[in-house]
Amino acid sequence: MRDIVTGQFAAYQNEIYLQGLAGNVPPFTTDPEALEASARERLGPGPFWYVAGAAGSGATARANREAFDDWRIVPRMLTDATERHLGTTVLGTQMPAPVLLAPVGVQSILHPDGELATARAAAGLGVPFVLSTASSHTIEEVADVAGDGARWFQLYWPNDPDVTVSILDRARRSGYRVLVVTLDTWTLAWRPHDLDQSYLPFIRGIGTAIPFSDPAFRAGLAASPEDDKPMAILKWVQMFTGTDKSWDRLSFLREHWDGPIVLKGIQHVDDARKAVDAGVDGIVVSNHGGRQVDGAVASLHVLPEIADAVGERVEVLFDSGVRSGADVVKALALGAKAVLVGRPFAYGLAHGGEVGVRHVLRSLLADFDLTLGLSGHRSPAELNREVLRER
Repeated sequence: MRDIVTGQFAAYQNEIYLQGLAGNVPPFTTDPEALEASARERLGPGPFWYVAGAAGSGATARANREAFDDWRIVPRMLTDATERHLGTTVLGTQMPAPVLLAPVGVQSILHPDGELATARAAAGLGVPFVLSTASSHTIEEVADVAGDGARWFQLYWPNDPDVTVSILDRARRSGYRVLVVTLDTWTLAWRPHDLDQSYLPFIRGIGTAIPFSDPAFRAGLAASPEDDKPMAILKWVQMFTGTDKSWDRLSFLREHWDGPIVLKGIQHVDDARKAVDAGVDGIVVSNHGGRQVDGAVASLHVLPEIADAVGERVEVLFDSGVRSGADVVKALALGAKAVLVGRPFAYGLAHGGEVGVRHVLRSLLADFDLTLGLSGHRSPAELNREVLRER
Protein backbone atom coordinates (compact mmCIF):
# COMPACT_ATOMS: atom_id res chain seq x y z
CA MET A 1 0.00 0.00 0.00
CA ARG A 2 1.27 3.46 -0.86
CA ASP A 3 2.13 5.60 2.15
CA ILE A 4 -0.69 8.08 2.50
CA VAL A 5 0.51 11.21 4.27
CA THR A 6 -0.09 14.92 4.31
CA GLY A 7 -1.83 16.35 1.28
CA GLN A 8 -2.36 13.12 -0.62
CA PHE A 9 -6.11 13.69 -0.68
CA ALA A 10 -6.41 17.29 0.52
CA ALA A 11 -4.31 18.34 -2.47
CA TYR A 12 -7.38 17.89 -4.67
CA GLN A 13 -8.62 21.19 -3.24
CA ASN A 14 -5.46 22.99 -4.39
CA GLU A 15 -5.69 21.31 -7.77
CA ILE A 16 -9.21 22.63 -8.27
CA TYR A 17 -8.29 26.18 -7.25
CA LEU A 18 -5.21 26.22 -9.46
CA GLN A 19 -7.24 25.01 -12.42
CA GLY A 20 -9.43 28.02 -11.83
CA LEU A 21 -6.52 30.31 -12.80
CA ALA A 22 -6.93 28.94 -16.31
CA GLY A 23 -10.67 29.46 -16.22
CA ASN A 24 -11.45 25.82 -15.50
CA VAL A 25 -13.97 24.61 -12.94
CA PRO A 26 -14.63 21.01 -11.85
CA PRO A 27 -16.59 19.02 -14.45
CA PHE A 28 -19.09 18.06 -11.75
CA THR A 29 -20.14 19.67 -8.50
CA THR A 30 -18.26 18.96 -5.27
CA ASP A 31 -21.49 19.39 -3.25
CA PRO A 32 -23.08 15.97 -2.47
CA GLU A 33 -26.61 17.39 -2.33
CA ALA A 34 -26.21 19.24 -5.61
CA LEU A 35 -24.71 16.11 -7.16
CA GLU A 36 -27.90 14.16 -6.45
CA ALA A 37 -30.02 16.92 -7.97
CA SER A 38 -27.78 17.00 -11.02
CA ALA A 39 -28.00 13.21 -11.40
CA ARG A 40 -31.78 13.47 -11.38
CA GLU A 41 -31.58 15.82 -14.37
CA ARG A 42 -29.31 13.42 -16.25
CA LEU A 43 -31.16 10.17 -15.60
CA GLY A 44 -34.60 8.93 -16.44
CA PRO A 45 -37.02 8.56 -13.52
CA GLY A 46 -36.64 4.77 -13.41
CA PRO A 47 -32.85 4.63 -12.99
CA PHE A 48 -32.69 7.72 -10.79
CA TRP A 49 -35.29 6.62 -8.28
CA TYR A 50 -33.95 3.08 -8.24
CA VAL A 51 -30.79 4.58 -6.72
CA ALA A 52 -32.21 7.53 -4.81
CA GLY A 53 -35.47 6.03 -3.62
CA ALA A 54 -36.23 4.39 -0.30
CA ALA A 55 -38.79 2.18 1.36
CA GLY A 56 -42.26 3.50 2.09
CA SER A 57 -42.40 7.16 3.08
CA GLY A 58 -38.61 7.50 3.03
CA ALA A 59 -38.51 8.04 6.80
CA THR A 60 -35.52 5.78 7.33
CA ALA A 61 -33.44 7.42 4.62
CA ARG A 62 -34.21 10.83 6.12
CA ALA A 63 -33.38 9.57 9.61
CA ASN A 64 -29.99 8.36 8.40
CA ARG A 65 -29.05 11.84 7.29
CA GLU A 66 -30.61 13.60 10.28
CA ALA A 67 -28.67 11.35 12.66
CA PHE A 68 -25.37 12.84 11.50
CA ASP A 69 -26.61 16.27 12.48
CA ASP A 70 -27.34 14.99 15.98
CA TRP A 71 -23.59 14.80 16.59
CA ARG A 72 -21.24 17.76 16.33
CA ILE A 73 -17.46 17.77 16.05
CA VAL A 74 -15.54 19.70 18.70
CA PRO A 75 -12.32 20.96 17.03
CA ARG A 76 -9.08 21.07 19.01
CA MET A 77 -6.24 23.50 18.37
CA LEU A 78 -2.42 23.30 18.25
CA THR A 79 -2.35 19.51 17.90
CA ASP A 80 0.47 19.33 15.31
CA ALA A 81 -1.99 17.96 12.73
CA THR A 82 -0.09 19.28 9.71
CA GLU A 83 1.02 15.81 8.77
CA ARG A 84 -1.73 13.21 8.69
CA HIS A 85 -1.69 9.47 8.11
CA LEU A 86 -5.07 8.21 6.92
CA GLY A 87 -4.23 4.62 6.06
CA THR A 88 -5.69 1.62 7.85
CA THR A 89 -6.10 -2.13 7.51
CA VAL A 90 -9.47 -3.86 7.72
CA LEU A 91 -9.74 -7.65 7.62
CA GLY A 92 -6.34 -7.94 6.00
CA THR A 93 -7.08 -5.31 3.36
CA GLN A 94 -4.78 -2.33 3.40
CA MET A 95 -6.48 0.89 2.35
CA PRO A 96 -5.30 4.49 2.02
CA ALA A 97 -8.23 5.77 4.11
CA PRO A 98 -11.03 4.08 6.09
CA VAL A 99 -13.42 4.27 3.13
CA LEU A 100 -14.76 1.55 0.84
CA LEU A 101 -17.17 1.61 -2.08
CA ALA A 102 -20.39 -0.09 -1.01
CA PRO A 103 -21.94 -2.82 -3.14
CA VAL A 104 -24.34 -1.12 -5.55
CA GLY A 105 -26.05 -3.33 -8.11
CA VAL A 106 -27.17 -2.79 -11.71
CA GLN A 107 -24.72 0.05 -12.29
CA SER A 108 -25.22 -0.12 -16.06
CA ILE A 109 -28.53 1.75 -15.59
CA LEU A 110 -26.36 4.73 -14.63
CA HIS A 111 -23.58 4.42 -17.22
CA PRO A 112 -22.87 1.79 -19.91
CA ASP A 113 -19.53 0.86 -18.31
CA GLY A 114 -21.23 0.29 -14.94
CA GLU A 115 -19.13 -1.64 -12.46
CA LEU A 116 -16.13 -1.63 -14.81
CA ALA A 117 -15.86 2.15 -14.54
CA THR A 118 -16.31 2.06 -10.78
CA ALA A 119 -13.71 -0.65 -10.30
CA ARG A 120 -11.16 1.23 -12.41
CA ALA A 121 -11.70 4.46 -10.48
CA ALA A 122 -11.45 2.70 -7.13
CA ALA A 123 -8.31 0.80 -8.11
CA GLY A 124 -6.67 4.00 -9.34
CA LEU A 125 -7.10 5.55 -5.90
CA GLY A 126 -6.40 2.39 -3.91
CA VAL A 127 -9.91 2.38 -2.45
CA PRO A 128 -11.43 -1.09 -1.93
CA PHE A 129 -14.44 -1.88 -4.10
CA VAL A 130 -17.23 -4.25 -3.07
CA LEU A 131 -18.82 -5.95 -6.07
CA SER A 132 -22.54 -6.71 -5.86
CA THR A 133 -24.03 -10.05 -6.87
CA ALA A 134 -26.42 -7.89 -8.92
CA SER A 135 -23.59 -6.63 -11.11
CA SER A 136 -24.11 -5.74 -14.75
CA HIS A 137 -20.75 -7.35 -15.51
CA THR A 138 -19.29 -10.69 -14.52
CA ILE A 139 -17.07 -11.37 -11.53
CA GLU A 140 -14.16 -12.03 -13.85
CA GLU A 141 -14.66 -8.94 -16.04
CA VAL A 142 -14.63 -6.63 -13.05
CA ALA A 143 -11.56 -8.36 -11.60
CA ASP A 144 -9.71 -7.90 -14.89
CA VAL A 145 -10.18 -4.13 -14.97
CA ALA A 146 -9.48 -3.79 -11.24
CA GLY A 147 -6.02 -5.27 -11.66
CA ASP A 148 -4.21 -5.15 -8.32
CA GLY A 149 -6.98 -3.08 -6.72
CA ALA A 150 -8.43 -4.43 -3.47
CA ARG A 151 -11.83 -6.02 -4.02
CA TRP A 152 -14.44 -7.67 -1.86
CA PHE A 153 -17.50 -9.60 -2.99
CA GLN A 154 -21.06 -9.04 -1.78
CA LEU A 155 -23.40 -12.03 -1.79
CA TYR A 156 -27.14 -12.05 -2.26
CA TRP A 157 -27.42 -15.58 -0.96
CA PRO A 158 -29.06 -17.88 -3.56
CA ASN A 159 -31.43 -20.57 -2.39
CA ASP A 160 -29.58 -23.15 -4.50
CA PRO A 161 -26.46 -24.44 -2.66
CA ASP A 162 -24.68 -25.44 -5.85
CA VAL A 163 -25.09 -21.98 -7.35
CA THR A 164 -23.91 -20.38 -4.12
CA VAL A 165 -20.77 -22.51 -4.02
CA SER A 166 -20.05 -21.84 -7.67
CA ILE A 167 -20.35 -18.06 -7.28
CA LEU A 168 -18.15 -18.09 -4.19
CA ASP A 169 -15.54 -20.18 -5.97
CA ARG A 170 -15.47 -17.78 -8.90
CA ALA A 171 -15.06 -14.81 -6.57
CA ARG A 172 -12.23 -16.44 -4.66
CA ARG A 173 -10.39 -17.43 -7.84
CA SER A 174 -10.79 -13.88 -9.18
CA GLY A 175 -9.05 -12.29 -6.21
CA TYR A 176 -11.95 -11.09 -4.06
CA ARG A 177 -10.62 -11.41 -0.52
CA VAL A 178 -13.56 -10.64 1.78
CA LEU A 179 -17.14 -11.92 1.55
CA VAL A 180 -19.90 -9.46 2.47
CA VAL A 181 -23.24 -11.21 3.03
CA THR A 182 -26.25 -8.92 2.80
CA LEU A 183 -28.92 -10.03 5.28
CA ASP A 184 -31.65 -7.41 4.98
CA THR A 185 -32.69 -7.81 1.35
CA TRP A 186 -34.02 -11.35 1.10
CA THR A 187 -37.12 -9.76 -0.40
CA LEU A 188 -37.75 -6.28 -1.74
CA ALA A 189 -39.41 -3.67 0.44
CA TRP A 190 -42.37 -1.59 -0.68
CA ARG A 191 -40.67 1.14 -2.74
CA PRO A 192 -43.22 3.61 -4.10
CA HIS A 193 -40.90 5.37 -6.55
CA ASP A 194 -39.98 2.10 -8.25
CA LEU A 195 -43.56 0.85 -8.15
CA ASP A 196 -44.92 4.02 -9.70
CA GLN A 197 -42.56 3.53 -12.64
CA SER A 198 -43.06 -0.28 -12.70
CA TYR A 199 -39.27 -0.30 -12.73
CA LEU A 200 -37.27 -3.28 -11.52
CA PRO A 201 -34.01 -3.84 -13.43
CA PHE A 202 -33.74 -7.56 -12.62
CA ILE A 203 -36.91 -8.53 -14.46
CA ARG A 204 -35.49 -6.72 -17.48
CA GLY A 205 -32.35 -8.85 -17.35
CA ILE A 206 -30.20 -6.04 -15.95
CA GLY A 207 -27.87 -6.92 -13.08
CA THR A 208 -27.90 -10.61 -13.97
CA ALA A 209 -24.43 -10.96 -15.48
CA ILE A 210 -23.10 -13.06 -12.60
CA PRO A 211 -25.80 -15.78 -12.52
CA PHE A 212 -26.21 -15.85 -16.30
CA SER A 213 -22.47 -16.55 -16.64
CA ASP A 214 -22.41 -19.10 -13.83
CA PRO A 215 -22.03 -22.76 -14.86
CA ALA A 216 -24.07 -24.11 -11.95
CA PHE A 217 -26.94 -21.73 -12.65
CA ARG A 218 -26.86 -22.44 -16.37
CA ALA A 219 -26.83 -26.17 -15.71
CA GLY A 220 -30.25 -25.88 -14.05
CA LEU A 221 -31.89 -24.22 -17.05
CA ALA A 222 -33.78 -25.98 -19.80
CA ALA A 223 -32.35 -23.43 -22.23
CA SER A 224 -29.50 -20.97 -21.91
CA PRO A 225 -30.19 -17.32 -20.99
CA GLU A 226 -29.23 -16.43 -24.54
CA ASP A 227 -31.96 -18.71 -25.92
CA ASP A 228 -34.67 -18.13 -23.29
CA LYS A 229 -33.97 -14.97 -21.35
CA PRO A 230 -37.40 -14.65 -19.66
CA MET A 231 -37.18 -18.10 -18.06
CA ALA A 232 -33.62 -17.47 -16.90
CA ILE A 233 -34.72 -14.18 -15.33
CA LEU A 234 -37.65 -15.85 -13.59
CA LYS A 235 -35.46 -18.63 -12.20
CA TRP A 236 -32.86 -16.19 -10.87
CA VAL A 237 -35.38 -13.84 -9.26
CA GLN A 238 -36.98 -16.79 -7.47
CA MET A 239 -33.55 -18.06 -6.45
CA PHE A 240 -32.19 -14.97 -4.74
CA THR A 241 -35.36 -13.42 -3.29
CA GLY A 242 -38.26 -14.58 -1.15
CA THR A 243 -36.49 -16.78 1.42
CA ASP A 244 -35.12 -15.57 4.74
CA LYS A 245 -32.19 -17.54 6.11
CA SER A 246 -31.37 -18.50 9.72
CA TRP A 247 -28.28 -18.10 11.90
CA ASP A 248 -27.44 -21.80 11.81
CA ARG A 249 -27.00 -21.68 8.04
CA LEU A 250 -24.00 -19.37 8.23
CA SER A 251 -21.83 -22.43 8.76
CA PHE A 252 -22.49 -23.35 5.12
CA LEU A 253 -20.79 -20.16 3.96
CA ARG A 254 -17.84 -20.77 6.25
CA GLU A 255 -17.42 -24.23 4.74
CA HIS A 256 -17.13 -22.73 1.27
CA TRP A 257 -15.27 -19.45 1.91
CA ASP A 258 -11.84 -19.49 3.51
CA GLY A 259 -11.45 -15.73 3.86
CA PRO A 260 -13.05 -13.16 6.15
CA ILE A 261 -16.87 -13.05 6.25
CA VAL A 262 -18.79 -9.85 6.99
CA LEU A 263 -22.53 -9.63 7.70
CA LYS A 264 -24.19 -6.51 6.30
CA GLY A 265 -27.47 -5.19 7.69
CA ILE A 266 -26.93 -5.45 11.44
CA GLN A 267 -29.05 -2.95 13.42
CA HIS A 268 -29.58 -4.60 16.82
CA VAL A 269 -26.92 -5.24 19.41
CA ASP A 270 -28.20 -8.80 20.03
CA ASP A 271 -27.80 -9.58 16.32
CA ALA A 272 -24.27 -8.22 16.52
CA ARG A 273 -23.55 -10.63 19.38
CA LYS A 274 -25.09 -13.50 17.41
CA ALA A 275 -22.82 -12.65 14.50
CA VAL A 276 -19.81 -12.88 16.79
CA ASP A 277 -21.04 -16.20 18.18
CA ALA A 278 -21.48 -17.47 14.62
CA GLY A 279 -17.79 -16.87 13.99
CA VAL A 280 -17.93 -14.10 11.41
CA ASP A 281 -15.10 -11.61 11.14
CA GLY A 282 -16.98 -8.37 10.72
CA ILE A 283 -20.34 -6.66 10.53
CA VAL A 284 -21.70 -3.66 8.68
CA VAL A 285 -24.09 -1.56 10.74
CA SER A 286 -26.52 -0.69 7.98
CA ASN A 287 -30.18 -0.34 7.10
CA HIS A 288 -29.49 -0.54 3.36
CA GLY A 289 -29.65 3.22 3.05
CA GLY A 290 -33.27 3.24 4.13
CA ARG A 291 -34.33 1.03 1.23
CA GLN A 292 -35.76 -1.88 3.20
CA VAL A 293 -37.68 -0.97 6.39
CA ASP A 294 -39.62 2.27 6.49
CA GLY A 295 -39.55 3.97 9.88
CA ALA A 296 -36.47 2.05 11.04
CA VAL A 297 -33.83 3.37 13.39
CA ALA A 298 -31.02 5.41 11.85
CA SER A 299 -27.87 3.32 11.52
CA LEU A 300 -25.72 5.97 13.20
CA HIS A 301 -27.92 5.91 16.28
CA VAL A 302 -27.23 2.22 16.93
CA LEU A 303 -23.57 2.26 15.92
CA PRO A 304 -22.17 3.24 19.36
CA GLU A 305 -23.91 0.49 21.34
CA ILE A 306 -23.00 -2.14 18.75
CA ALA A 307 -19.37 -1.00 18.65
CA ASP A 308 -19.23 -1.08 22.45
CA ALA A 309 -20.68 -4.59 22.52
CA VAL A 310 -18.60 -6.34 19.86
CA GLY A 311 -15.98 -3.93 18.58
CA GLU A 312 -13.14 -5.68 20.35
CA ARG A 313 -14.07 -9.05 18.82
CA VAL A 314 -14.97 -8.22 15.22
CA GLU A 315 -14.43 -5.36 12.80
CA VAL A 316 -17.40 -2.98 12.89
CA LEU A 317 -18.04 -1.16 9.62
CA PHE A 318 -20.75 1.36 8.86
CA ASP A 319 -22.91 2.55 6.01
CA SER A 320 -26.23 4.36 5.42
CA GLY A 321 -26.17 8.08 4.88
CA VAL A 322 -22.46 8.92 4.49
CA ARG A 323 -22.10 11.95 2.25
CA SER A 324 -19.23 14.13 3.54
CA GLY A 325 -15.85 14.08 5.21
CA ALA A 326 -17.50 15.16 8.45
CA ASP A 327 -19.82 12.15 8.21
CA VAL A 328 -16.81 9.87 7.96
CA VAL A 329 -15.21 11.52 11.01
CA LYS A 330 -18.41 11.10 13.03
CA ALA A 331 -18.92 7.45 12.11
CA LEU A 332 -15.32 6.60 12.99
CA ALA A 333 -15.56 8.50 16.27
CA LEU A 334 -18.69 6.52 17.16
CA GLY A 335 -16.93 3.20 16.73
CA ALA A 336 -16.70 2.24 13.06
CA LYS A 337 -13.39 0.97 11.73
CA ALA A 338 -14.30 2.13 8.22
CA VAL A 339 -17.30 3.37 6.26
CA LEU A 340 -18.93 2.27 3.04
CA VAL A 341 -20.18 4.90 0.58
CA GLY A 342 -22.91 4.12 -1.94
CA ARG A 343 -25.22 6.70 -3.51
CA PRO A 344 -22.60 9.48 -3.93
CA PHE A 345 -20.33 7.41 -6.16
CA ALA A 346 -23.37 6.11 -8.05
CA TYR A 347 -24.31 9.69 -8.87
CA GLY A 348 -20.74 10.31 -9.95
CA LEU A 349 -20.96 7.28 -12.24
CA ALA A 350 -24.11 8.74 -13.80
CA HIS A 351 -22.28 12.00 -14.50
CA GLY A 352 -19.14 10.68 -16.15
CA GLY A 353 -18.40 7.00 -15.74
CA GLU A 354 -14.92 6.40 -14.34
CA VAL A 355 -14.13 10.13 -14.34
CA GLY A 356 -17.27 10.87 -12.35
CA VAL A 357 -16.61 8.17 -9.75
CA ARG A 358 -13.03 9.32 -9.38
CA HIS A 359 -14.13 12.92 -8.87
CA VAL A 360 -16.64 11.98 -6.17
CA LEU A 361 -14.10 9.80 -4.36
CA ARG A 362 -11.36 12.41 -4.50
CA SER A 363 -13.81 15.03 -3.23
CA LEU A 364 -14.94 12.88 -0.31
CA LEU A 365 -11.40 11.87 0.63
CA ALA A 366 -10.15 15.46 0.41
CA ASP A 367 -13.03 16.60 2.60
CA PHE A 368 -12.26 13.85 5.12
CA ASP A 369 -8.54 14.63 5.11
CA LEU A 370 -9.14 18.34 5.70
CA THR A 371 -11.86 17.83 8.31
CA LEU A 372 -9.67 15.38 10.21
CA GLY A 373 -6.78 17.83 10.35
CA LEU A 374 -8.80 20.96 11.01
CA SER A 375 -10.57 19.25 13.90
CA GLY A 376 -7.15 18.55 15.40
CA HIS A 377 -6.40 14.94 14.52
CA ARG A 378 -3.54 13.26 12.71
CA SER A 379 -5.02 9.86 12.00
CA PRO A 380 -8.34 8.00 12.16
CA ALA A 381 -6.97 6.09 15.17
CA GLU A 382 -7.23 9.27 17.25
CA LEU A 383 -10.99 9.53 16.76
CA ASN A 384 -13.25 8.52 19.63
CA ARG A 385 -16.45 9.70 21.28
CA GLU A 386 -14.68 12.56 23.04
CA VAL A 387 -14.29 14.18 19.63
CA LEU A 388 -18.07 14.71 19.45
CA ARG A 389 -20.87 16.37 21.36
CA GLU A 390 -24.43 15.17 21.08
CA ARG A 391 -26.72 17.95 20.04
